[in-house]
Amino acid sequence: MSRGIGFSGSVAKAFIDSKLTPLLVLAALAMGIFAVVVTPREEEPQIQVPMIDVMVPYPGATAREVEERVAAPLEKLLWEIPGVDYVYTTSGPSYALAIVRFKVGQDPEESAVKLHTKLMAHPEVIPTGAGPATVTPKGIDDVPIVALTVWSETQDSGTLRKVGDELALEIRKIRDISDVNVIGGERRELTVRLDAGRLQASGLSALQVAQSLKQTNWSLPAGSLTAGNQEVLLAAEGALRTADDVRGVVVGVRNGRPVRLGDVADISDGAAERQTYVMFGAGPQASHKHIDGMPVDAQAVTLAVAKKPGSNAVVLAKQIEHKLVELEKTLLPADVHVTFTRNYGETAQEKSNELIFHVLVATGAVVLLMLFALGKKEALVVAVAVPVTLALTLAASTAMGYTLNRVTLFALVFAIGILVDDAIVVVENIHRHFQMGKGDRKLAAVFATDEVGNPTILATFTVIASLLPLAFVGGLMGPYMRPIPVNA
Repeated sequence: MSRGIGFSGSVAKAFIDSKLTPLLVLAALAMGIFAVVVTPREEEPQIQVPMIDVMVPYPGATAREVEERVAAPLEKLLWEIPGVDYVYTTSGPSYALAIVRFKVGQDPEESAVKLHTKLMAHPEVIPTGAGPATVTPKGIDDVPIVALTVWSETQDSGTLRKVGDELALEIRKIRDISDVNVIGGERRELTVRLDAGRLQASGLSALQVAQSLKQTNWSLPAGSLTAGNQEVLLAAEGALRTADDVRGVVVGVRNGRPVRLGDVADISDGAAERQTYVMFGAGPQASHKHIDGMPVDAQAVTLAVAKKPGSNAVVLAKQIEHKLVELEKTLLPADVHVTFTRNYGETAQEKSNELIFHVLVATGAVVLLMLFALGKKEALVVAVAVPVTLALTLAASTAMGYTLNRVTLFALVFAIGILVDDAIVVVENIHRHFQMGKGDRKLAAVFATDEVGNPTILATFTVIASLLPLAFVGGLMGPYMRPIPVNA
C-alpha cells in the first residue's frame, strides 16, 4: 500500500481521523434542522410575475371612444416601459382597463414604480374628462391563503356582513396579513331619490344637491382649544350616519328659507343591491332547510385572507385560528359560526410533511438494506452521510431564497437516488477491502475510497449535467423547475 493516492483518497485521509469530522457532521445537521424550522412552507414555489392593473374612468364615453382616445394611446405608452412582457387592454362604456404583465423575475415594487413614473411623465395620454388613472399591482400573494366562511341559520345576510366586516378588521391586525376581502352579504346603503318636481320648484339642480351632500359629509380639523393648562383638539364633524341626518342636510336657500334634502328627495336606509352571493351548506354542521322540496342552504359571508410576500403561510394560518378562538368569546354571536373553507397553510403543512416523511422513509430503506447486506457499521455510515448531505442542501436552498414546497422537496426526493447510489458504491468498496484483510483498516478505507471516489464523482456530475438544462427553462415554468437542478 505504498502507492500514491488521488483527490478522493486525499480527502478521505484528511477527514477519516480528524477531530473536526464529528463537529462538522453535527453542524451540518443543526443547519438542516434550522432550515426546516425557519423556511416558509407553501404548496407552490414563489414565482415573481408582476402584473399591474391600470383603470382609467371616462364618464359618458362610449366603448369606441374609450378605445380610440384612452386605450390605444395608453397601450402604446405602457409598451415603452422596460421589462414589460404583455399589455392587455379592455375598453367599455365609461372605462378603460390595461393589464400590464412584466417579465418573469422582475421586482414587483420596482415594476410598479416604473409604471407609475411613466404615467406621471405623460399626463397628455389621458384626455380631458377622463381619469385619474388607478394603478393596482397584482401578484401571486394576492391569492387568499385562508377563506373563512361566516354562516348562520337564523341571521340574515346583512347581519352576517356586519359580523364579517368586524372580523376582517381584527384579522388585519395580524402581522404579515396584506388584505382581507369580504365577499357576500348586503352592505348598508342610504339611498337618495330626487323628486324632479320638487327639485324644480326649489330652483335647485341635481349637481347642486350632490355638491352639498359631499361637503356636508366631510370631517375636517377645526383647530384646538386651550384652557386650564389643557389642549383639546377640535374637529368639524360632518359625517352622515342615519337617514334623518341626510334629510336634514341644507342643499340650498329659497325665498330666505333653507331647503333641506328631505324637501326635494326621498331618503331610505336599507341594504344595498347584492353583487355577490355566498351560501353555506356543504358541511355536516349545516341543517338544510327545504322549501317546495328543494334544499336551501344557510346564509353566509366569506373572508378571503391574503398574506404579504415572503411570509410563512403555515404560521399565518395558525395565527388566524388562534385569533378566531379569542373572537368567538368576545365578538361572534352565539348563533353565528365560522368555518375554514380554505386553509392553504394547513394543506401546505401536510404536503411538506408528507414529502419530508418520504425523504426519511427512503433514507431508512437504504440504511436497512445496508444493514442486512453489509453490516451495522456500513449501515451507520450511510445513515450519517445521507441526512448530513440533505441537511446541507436544505440550508443552501434556504440561503438562496427557496421555500419548502412540493417542487423543492420533490427535488430532494429525486436527488436521494444519486446520493444513496454514491454512498453505497463507496461503502461497499470499503467493506470489500476490509474483507480482504490487508493492512491497516484506516488505510484500507482511504485506498478503497480512492479507487471508486473519482469515478463516482464523475458519474454524479454526469447526472447533474442531464438535469442542468432545467435551470435555463424560460417563461413561467423557469422558476417552477429551477429548484430541481439547484437542489440536485
